[in-house]
Amino acid sequence: MNTEPRWPAALAALAAGGVYMALPDALSLGPRWLLLVLVAGCLVPTVATHRAGHIHWNQRFGFLTLGLLTLFLVYTLGALVVALPAHIETPRQLLFSAIVIWTTNVLVFSVWYWRLDAGGPNARDRRAHHAQGAFQFPQMVGDESHPSQRHWRPGFVDYLFLAFNTATAFSPTDCPVLSRWAKVLMMLESSISLATLALLAARAVNIL
Repeated sequence: MNTEPRWPAALAALAAGGVYMALPDALSLGPRWLLLVLVAGCLVPTVATHRAGHIHWNQRFGFLTLGLLTLFLVYTLGALVVALPAHIETPRQLLFSAIVIWTTNVLVFSVWYWRLDAGGPNARDRRAHHAQGAFQFPQMVGDESHPSQRHWRPGFVDYLFLAFNTATAFSPTDCPVLSRWAKVLMMLESSISLATLALLAARAVNIL
C-alpha cells in the first residue's frame, strides 16, 4: 500500500502561517507570528499521531490546524473591510495585505480539499486507486485498463491547483464538483477571493 505523502499539506499550512507575518499589525489577529507558532504547534501532534497510526487523533489535530488557519483568514478579511473606509492602510500596505489574504486563501482551502476529499488522506491510503470523491478529476474518467489510470490517486498538488483555479477563475475549471460540502467550501473560497479583489479595486478607484 502506497502512503500518500503528508509533507506538502504540512508545508502549505506552515506557508500560510509564514505569509500571515507580512500583514500590518492593524490587520493581524494578535502578534503577526502567532499564527505560525500555533500552526507549527498543531502540526507536531498531527505528524506524531499519523506515524503512530492513531487516525482519529490525526484527523482531530488536522481539523484543529485548519480551523485556526480559517479563523485567522476570515478575521483578516473582516479587518480589511473595516480598515478600508478609515484609510488606515497606505496603498502599498493595502496591496501587500490583499496579496497575503489571497495567497492564504488558496493555501488554506487547498488543505481543506485535501483533508476532506474521499474521506481524507487516511481513507485514501486504504484504497488501491481513486475512483470516487468530491471532485471528478480528469484521470478518474479515463481508460481504467491503462496502468497509469488504474492506480492513480490525487496528490496535494491536484488540490492546490483546484484551489488556485477557484480563487482566480471562481470555478474548478478542470473537474466537476460532486459533493455538497465541496460546493459550499468552493463558494466560500470564491467569495473571499472576490471580496479581496473588490476591496482592492474600490481603494484603487478612490485613490485615482
